[in-house]
Amino acid sequence: MPEIRVAIAGLGAIGRMLARKLNAGLPGLKLACAAAGDRAKAQAFLDAEGIACPIVPLSEFPARADIAVECAPAAIIEDICRPMLEAGKSVIVLSCGALLPRPQILDLAKAKGGRIIVPTGALLGLDAVVAAAEGEITSVQMTTRKPPAGLKGAPYLEKNGISVDGLTEAKRVFSGSAREAAAGFPANVNVAAALSLAGIGPDRTRIDIWADPAVTRNCHDIEVEADSARFRLSIENVPSENPKTGRIVALSVLAALRKLGAPLSVGT
Repeated sequence: MPEIRVAIAGLGAIGRMLARKLNAGLPGLKLACAAAGDRAKAQAFLDAEGIACPIVPLSEFPARADIAVECAPAAIIEDICRPMLEAGKSVIVLSCGALLPRPQILDLAKAKGGRIIVPTGALLGLDAVVAAAEGEITSVQMTTRKPPAGLKGAPYLEKNGISVDGLTEAKRVFSGSAREAAAGFPANVNVAAALSLAGIGPDRTRIDIWADPAVTRNCHDIEVEADSARFRLSIENVPSENPKTGRIVALSVLAALRKLGAPLSVGT
């Protein structure tokens, strides 16, 4: 099979790990190009790692790549997705919470034959939720616990004057819908958006967010009630270089990329 050319939008913690893995060699996959907000810093990283990868404008992605991986600030998701989708190509989206207020991105994918792929990321069991959604899901409740540093600076906290500094015990800082959580914590709870897209939607999916000084990992507990099953899922993710993101997120993207051209595909 021909190699799948991969573009990386954003060379932060996730993008750097993907670049290293793709450069080391993955069957059927080739690192084609990258884009970064700080070009000089990105070039210094690539040079230090010995990665021969051109840094190009996002508009050049369609000419150089078959699929793009979005691992950049949520605010520029449309700038990343639009060129690829206009060309009928695919984008792996990590900032999936940014999709909720931007239905035009999905409309563009439908109109042009493009594809938006949301990987499992920091969650587990999305296959079970997707399957249950083929029947009837009654409720989805998610509880997220993160070290306070992993939530610091979230727009919801700043808007409501909620401090997570100097906590000595767990503090619930948010309770509401996945849509509200995605807007208030754009860098923290894309997991809630992914869960809602897999199941009963962003308005019916409920989430509680806790700043907990007793935890060192990003912890997510999910309870699903459906006509086909009742299940509870729990995961504790080791943070990456960026405390807001788990290490498993980049690995999930790699797994999704491998699946594109694999002769055996496991999972829904």
